[in-house]
This record gives sequence, C-alpha cells and structure tokens, in this order.
Amino acid sequence: MKIAYTMTEGRGELDLLLANFAETLRLRGVRTSGIVQINTEHDSSHRCDMDVKVLPDGPEVRISQYLGKDSKGCRLNPEALETAAAKVSQSMENPFDIFILNKFGKQEADGRGFRDMIGTALDKGAAVLVGTNAMNEQKLIDFSGGIATSVAPTPEALLAWFETPAASE
Repeated sequence: MKIAYTMTEGRGELDLLLANFAETLRLRGVRTSGIVQINTEHDSSHRCDMDVKVLPDGPEVRISQYLGKDSKGCRLNPEALETAAAKVSQSMENPFDIFILNKFGKQEADGRGFRDMIGTALDKGAAVLVGTNAMNEQKLIDFSGGIATSVAPTPEALLAWFETPAASE
C-alpha cells in the first residue's frame, strides 16, 4: 500500500499544488481519481468560493456557501460535499492509478467525508495522496495505521514519490 500526505502553509497553496499535480499526471497518461479544490477569489467583502473538481475530468461542484461578509463560521456546505463524494465514488468504478484528495479535514478525521474512499483506493492497489493540515495530521497517520508518509509540498517531490514503487512492489 502506498499512501502519502503533504501540507503547505499559505492560504490556497495546497489546493493549487494538488490541482496542478493532478493535471501533470493526466498529461502523462496517469489515470487519476479523487478530488481537487479550485478556489475563486473575490474582493475583500466576500471570501473565496470553494469548488472541487472530480477527477479526472469533472464535474465541478461548489462546496462553499455564502454566509455573509462578516461571517466567521465554517462555509463548507456538507450537503454539497456529500454530492461531490458520491460523484467521486461513482468515478472510482473506472480503473485508476492514483487517488488524490485535496484535504483530509475535519469530516475525514471524524470518520466521514472521503475517508472510506481512501480505503477503497488502497484496496484497489492505487497510490493515495492527500493534503492535510497540522490539526489533522496525526488523525491521518492513525487512520493509515502509521504507513502514511509525509512528502514535501513541491511538484518535484510529489512526482518522485509517485514514481517510486511501494515497498511491497
């Protein structure tokens, strides 16, 4: 089994890194599955819209909800996330080489979201790459049984990880 995670510091950097990595793999003929996030920035009175793209070719689903310009609450729309998850699950019926998840976040840490799909991808022999943050890193490591490895957040490091055979191969 081959599972890794990566983390970045800046707002939106992880989303861009993983979306670009998925596109690089697609251009190389690698069969991808999963989901990457694409943010649409707005002026300072409205935070970005969060959209996800179901790999390999869509659709795109808006997973954020506008709560007002002064809102501090979570903008994630759980129903939209579940819609996206269902579309990813359906796409996993086709063969794929790698499963990419934009974020192992609170939903996954709590046993929901895309967590079961990570297991399904590993069971199918696909590599798994997830983005996460420091708050959920240990929960991801625990979920993976300690086999998830950290990969530096650079295109070169991600590609080197993907191209290196798993220990059991």
